Amino acid sequence: MISLKYLLMALLIVCLLVGGSCVLNGIDNSSPTDLPAAPLDPDWTPPSIDSQATELPSIADVVALVRPSVVAINTEYVGYDIFNRPYQEQGAASGWIIDEDGLIVTNYHVVDGASNVTVTLADGRTFPAQTIRTDWLSDLAIIEVDAHDLPAASVGNSDNLRVGDWVVAIGNSLGLGISATKGIVSAQGISLFVSEGQTLDDLIQTDAAINPGNSGGPLVNMYGQVIGITSVKIAQVGVEGMGYAISINTAIPIIQQLVWQGYVTRPWLGVVLYTVDEYAIFRYGLAVDSGVLVTEVAVPSPAAEAGIQAGDVLTSFDGEEMTTAEGLILAIHSVQIGQTVEIVFWRGNSQYTVYATLTENPPP
Repeated sequence: MISLKYLLMALLIVCLLVGGSCVLNGIDNSSPTDLPAAPLDPDWTPPSIDSQATELPSIADVVALVRPSVVAINTEYVGYDIFNRPYQEQGAASGWIIDEDGLIVTNYHVVDGASNVTVTLADGRTFPAQTIRTDWLSDLAIIEVDAHDLPAASVGNSDNLRVGDWVVAIGNSLGLGISATKGIVSAQGISLFVSEGQTLDDLIQTDAAINPGNSGGPLVNMYGQVIGITSVKIAQVGVEGMGYAISINTAIPIIQQLVWQGYVTRPWLGVVLYTVDEYAIFRYGLAVDSGVLVTEVAVPSPAAEAGIQAGDVLTSFDGEEMTTAEGLILAIHSVQIGQTVEIVFWRGNSQYTVYATLTENPPP
């Protein structure tokens, strides 16, 4: 006699083999997909396909428009070996024509210390630099060559940029000739420490590939307008796509002063500064552990007239606490020429408060 247990097992196997559904002891073991689905919305229709979608901009058209205005800059430097014997070093960078009568924009660090500078145009012509005017603080320089009717680049408005906008970097990458890379605006209004006393402000960050040789070249928008001047990139293991350009709206007033008078006018205190650190505390026996150490004072200068001396540590400027040389330099440049400011400093174990009237910086 077959037990009920074995009979139910046999029945279940038959159900599985024939692919049907069975009801055992009132339990429905059918799959939910076997049941008819109730409509969610009988009037629903899929979205229509947009046949009028905007086409991507042509990078090729932008490059063709701007490339004639981009130049290769070749530099020569006098270096010295371990025996102090001189030898020639060469460098390659970029620039762009801002005026048809031979004015070219590039970076300060491109021409700094160069004994010879030549400019090669897109048509192959080469010209020696006649005059070079520079501004270290903004990392900008103007080169003048004896050439006319040059294809000057169009200048745009960097204030109109948005994060995500397409941009193209054009320059003499690796010294191999003019080439282009594309990317987007990754961030705006960036401040970046470059060296002691030098911080670049209002930078445009881009993921367009920036390589050695691109320095001084233009960063352009999709209208072929220069909206930035390629300056620096972060080059370290694990960092990709972080290049920076000086925004054109920040650069133009500086370029204008370099053209007009050969240097940039800024408020001037007349001091050389160093951020207080452990070395400075130990070396000079400072009584404070933060602030900005004065290493030199120009005579005459607003600082000298106010009684500030080398060895003093400035801790407050115009009511704001100062902890770095870069911060104090920015604070000095943020006030007006002729403005009187309060300065708090330490000399030894004593704190002093003085007032200085900032003047225009003297010509270099």
